[in-house]
Amino acid sequence: MAFHKRNTGLAVATAAAILFAAVLAYSPLGPGSWWQPSRLGAAGTTAKAQGAPSSPAGGNAGSPPTVNLTDSQLGSVKVEPASEREFAIEKESVGSIDFNQDMTVQVFTPYQGRIVGLFAKVGDDVQKGQTLFTIDSPDLLQAESTLIAAAGVLEFTTRNLARLRELYKTRAVSQKDMEQAASDQQTAEGALRAARDSVRLFGKADSEIDRIIAERKADPILVVPSPIAGRVTARNAAPGLFVQPGNPPAPYLVADISTMWMLANVPENDSPAFRVGQEVKVKVSAFPERIFEGRISTIASMVDPMTRRVLIRSEVQNPRDELRSGMFATFAIRTGAPVRSVAVPLDGVVREGDGTMTVWVTADRRRFTKRTVKVGLQQDGYRQILEGVQPGELVATEGALFLSNALATASR
Repeated sequence: MAFHKRNTGLAVATAAAILFAAVLAYSPLGPGSWWQPSRLGAAGTTAKAQGAPSSPAGGNAGSPPTVNLTDSQLGSVKVEPASEREFAIEKESVGSIDFNQDMTVQVFTPYQGRIVGLFAKVGDDVQKGQTLFTIDSPDLLQAESTLIAAAGVLEFTTRNLARLRELYKTRAVSQKDMEQAASDQQTAEGALRAARDSVRLFGKADSEIDRIIAERKADPILVVPSPIAGRVTARNAAPGLFVQPGNPPAPYLVADISTMWMLANVPENDSPAFRVGQEVKVKVSAFPERIFEGRISTIASMVDPMTRRVLIRSEVQNPRDELRSGMFATFAIRTGAPVRSVAVPLDGVVREGDGTMTVWVTADRRRFTKRTVKVGLQQDGYRQILEGVQPGELVATEGALFLSNALATASR
């Protein structure tokens, strides 16, 4: 009886072993996988990039990251084909805007005196010959007094000569007396001409001189006009201030602002690329979309021993009166023939957190693939693509950053 029970137990154990071996042989995971459940999870997981609002799916592990747009997201991304454009070979430098010193005038008084009137303030546009200020001039007073006296002497000698001529007809005076009177009259005429010229040097018109002679009244007020048309950029004058010729500071500073200077210091190694007369394109931060045309007017003949830089001065057109002295500016100048390259709008190139530059390309406008590119120049709203994109490929422009953000969100 005991022997029979042992045989029965052995038979059951043998049958169980055979069944286990059969199950193991037909397992899809192969031998040994039954005790490694983590392998099942790894093999059964597909790598996907989920967009934050739309859960777009990506490709398999190792393939370029992709984002699929839902119908509601299609309007968030605009695409256009990568094009070929010419990019100018340029060198850039930074500098500042200044007044054109060749067209800037310090307005001094030509004679000493005390300021009695101011007729322009800083920021005013003035015409050539327009009065800036007036002074009470002792020199003008003396010149006009001499003029009045000379006019009186001429009037007297003229009357005296006429009287003696009448007397000479009756032999009441000698010929010598008449000749002396004629000489005195000619001398008085010369003195009056000299006096008129002296007053004319003060800027008095002939009509004003005639008025002074007729009224026998000196006018010591000297008018100081603007020698050029331009804008008042500085005023150091005040009523009652005593001023002298050439004594700084000048009472007024007037500048022609139709052209301005841009001053830039370029590295000495770059200086051979520049020459007088080259066209330059100038930009200022106040008007980032505007380009101001100009030409190099001066290249310094010395290198700054401290900075090892060379001063480049350009004359820049300012037709709309937008440039201001002291503005920070950049300029670009062509130094070679333009090159033709693949180009993508600036919005289509995304700088990733690690510094790499990427674009998003698509074939069907719905599935976008991220692609790393090598970029070059940036001009006229486009970025030069040196590697990574072929002409004609559809590239996301507006909304490229949205795609990068969607991928980053899904990867968290």
